Formats: sequence, C-alpha cells, structure tokens
Amino acid sequence: MAEPKKLFIKTYGCQMNVYDSSRMAEAMSADGYVLTEDQAEADMVLLNTCHIREKAAEKLYSDLGRLKPMKAEKPDLKIAVAGCVAQAEGEEIVNRMPLVDLVVGPQSYHKLPAMARGEGPRVLTEFPAEDKFDHLPKRATRRAPTAFLTVQEGCDKFCAFCVVPYTRGAEVSRPVERILAEARDLVERGVREITLLGQNVNGWHGAGADGHEWHFGRLIRAIAEIDGLDRIRYTTSHPNDMTDDLIEAHGDEPKLMPYLHLPVQSGSDRVLKAMNRKHTAAEYLRLIERIRAARPDIMLTSDFIAGFPGETDQDHRDTLKLIEDVGYGTAFSFKYSPRPGTPAAGRECVPDDVADARLQEMQALLTRQQKAAQESMVGRRVGVLFEKTGRIEGQMVGKSDYLHSVFVEAPDARIGDLIEVEITHSAANSLAGKLL
Repeated sequence: MAEPKKLFIKTYGCQMNVYDSSRMAEAMSADGYVLTEDQAEADMVLLNTCHIREKAAEKLYSDLGRLKPMKAEKPDLKIAVAGCVAQAEGEEIVNRMPLVDLVVGPQSYHKLPAMARGEGPRVLTEFPAEDKFDHLPKRATRRAPTAFLTVQEGCDKFCAFCVVPYTRGAEVSRPVERILAEARDLVERGVREITLLGQNVNGWHGAGADGHEWHFGRLIRAIAEIDGLDRIRYTTSHPNDMTDDLIEAHGDEPKLMPYLHLPVQSGSDRVLKAMNRKHTAAEYLRLIERIRAARPDIMLTSDFIAGFPGETDQDHRDTLKLIEDVGYGTAFSFKYSPRPGTPAAGRECVPDDVADARLQEMQALLTRQQKAAQESMVGRRVGVLFEKTGRIEGQMVGKSDYLHSVFVEAPDARIGDLIEVEITHSAANSLAGKLL
C-alpha cells in the first residue's frame, strides 16, 4: 500500500476559514491526503487566506517567500492558496509567485482535489452556479465536542470598509434540511456544541422542506430539537437582522447560549452613515435593551473601528459613550485600514497618530469592561464544556456558557463532559473554577 500523502494547512482569519479548512482537508482525504502539523514533511501546503485585516496580501506573499527553499528541495511539493486573498488576487498570485501551483476561491474549493490532480485550471476564482456543499464529502469522524457549521455565505450589506461582498459574493442561505442533516451527523460523531457560521449569519433565510422560507430564529429552534446537542451559538451577526423571533429565541431556547457578538463599528451616526451601516447608534442601543429584556444575563461583544475616514474627535467620543452605555464582555477593535476596491478606500484617512491614540483609548475602555465582566463571574455557577486537558496534571480546560475559557482541576473528567462549575478566580483572559 502506498504511503499517504501529507497535507499541511495554515488558516488565517475567521471561523469561516477554520470551517473551510476542515472541509478542504476532508475533500483532500478522499484523494489519499492526511493532515500533518509538520510543514516540512508535507506533500502539499495549503494557505487558506483572509482579506479582512491590513496587509493581508503582503502577509501571504511573505509566507510564500518562506516556502521557496522548501519548494526548491521538493520540486513535487504542491503549494495552494485558498480563501479571500485568493479570490481577490487571482492570477496575480501565480504571476508574482510562480512557485504557487493552485489558487482557489472560497466558493470553488470543492474542486481542489481535481485541481491538485491536474484535472482543472490552475486558478479558479469564479462564483460557480452549483452549490459547493453538494460536492463535498461527508464530515469526517471527529471526537472534538465542538464544531462549526456554515449556514450562510456572502453579504449584501456593502459596508464601505468591507471586502466580503467582493470576495465571498452575494448572500446565499443553505436549505434547512441540508443544515439539519449536517448538524445531526455532527452530533452522532460526538459534537455537543455547534456554532452556526455566516458572514451575515442572522440574515439567513433558507428554504424549508415545507416549501416556505424560514428565518434564523426558526432554524435555531429546529436545531435545538436534535437529541444529544447541548449548546448552540452563532456568529457573525448584523444589528439590522435581529428579528423579533430571534430575540425571543434568546429568551426561551435554553440551548442557545447567553452570548451574542453584535458588531456596531461606531457610536457616531455620522460615521455609521459614512460606513453604510443603515442603522443609528440610538437604534442599536434600543436593540440591546430588547435583547437584554429577553435574556438579562446575556454577554455582549462587538467590533469597533477607530479612525474611520472623516472621523472627528466628537465622533470618537460618541463611540466611547456607546461602549460605556452598553457594557461589553469583550470586543474586537482595530484601526481603520483601506481595503482595495471598497468605497472607503479612496477617502482621506485620519492621521496615523490620531487613529492610534483613539484606538488605544478605546481598547483601554474595552479592557476595563472585559475585566469587570470576568470578575463579576467569580462566585457564579456556570456550565463548562471540557475541550482539552490543561498543562497541569489533572487540569481540564473548557468554555463556559458565556464563552470564557475556564481552567478546572478535574482529574476524573473527560473531553466532551459538560459539567457545572463554580468560578473561583478571574485572570487576564480566562477564569478558574472548581467542580461542585
């Protein structure tokens, strides 16, 4: 029997890319590839890229440059680039880096095995008519207690700063039955927590078996009926798609965890309009009130951009005020960087030193809120789903209902156990707890 070929995958960016990498690995396994964590022994190196953050393409080319000696030593090594930078750069990648054998966009990666066999084009970044999920193999046997499940891809919001509509395409929602079938299959393989993924996941509106269009709240309730599934999460959502039914689901569906990532980006109406967010700060705050009325203990997280083109000191103060009014459990904040091809890319940027100062002030406030949120957990009882062993013998590490990492001395526990824990201590980015 021939030795299996070895596949090394480096994944950049978001959870969607983590999901995509796992599906590409499963697709390649049908062609005899097995995953390796040692890049040096790989027969194929796959870089699954993200285009959201600054200098994404430069980071890719830097990594490709480091692969040149390896390619020189192993001429048969296949190097593939996937993901959103692949979609955006296309032929330019192979023109600039001839060592790259394959370039495949995020909507075409089901064709990667054929491309690797030399049965397809070297570069494939079109948006195919067929559904890639129809052509992917069944999910592999897994032992991890958590899993991602993509239900929606693409975005129609066209925020002025964002490349997603151009790299992932228009919004597409997977049909209900295919989502439920994949969810049931994951649970049968030992998964106890599923995170539903989409670039605009709460905008999902898929076709039901009854021929009617479903919305996201109804989908969550249907997934919650799966025996053996204990937890449901979702990311990333848009404020304008938080429907009444979805808000109600947060209040009355116990399997839906009390955690919500709801990006707002700015607290200034003027900046929100320039971003094409199509909501105001006041509307966002009213939405938060309604969500908290439905689920008072919910932990909220968000995304913020500092130094968006045209942002003034007052706009910045408005954002800080919104952060103070909401009180986030944690948040992601970034200095604005132009993404080529987006409406904001040609606008005059805020001076770097000003944007840096605003970002530091924003992050200091968010860090204080995160610390307060974590300290408020001390003394509380929460469910913890153990995902791995800790560095100390007998220690287990898992996620709480609120997605905090929790370290617990539990020598008799196993990965996949969901156990009630009392939180005893708060550290910088994690909690400690004890078994009850």
